[in-house]
Amino acid sequence: RNKEVPKSQFKYVEEMNAFACPMGCILEYATTDREGYRQYKSNPEDCAVCPLREVCFSKKQKQKVITHHIWEKYKDIARKNKLTATGKKLYKVRCSTIERSFADAKEL
Repeated sequence: RNKEVPKSQFKYVEEMNAFACPMGCILEYATTDREGYRQYKSNPEDCAVCPLREVCFSKKQKQKVITHHIWEKYKDIARKNKLTATGKKLYKVRCSTIERSFADAKEL
């Protein structure tokens, strides 16, 4: 399973609410689970003739399934903001204020 094509190789196409695989096939939206993860599934017929099939998913599967959280876009923005100079300053303040209050509450 280490050989599996990483999710980062699949590009999200916002206009279609779908993912495009490295070979250009579309993984269409299938469902959303209770935790807010959307599942996108490929067409098994496309995968059957794909040259990347052996490294894309396990032999037992017939199609590629990608999970993507409904808040993923905003989580990515928050991660990027945290790496900026301002984000680093704010995070230092958080460590001494917010996290401290959680530690104090834990002792009660």
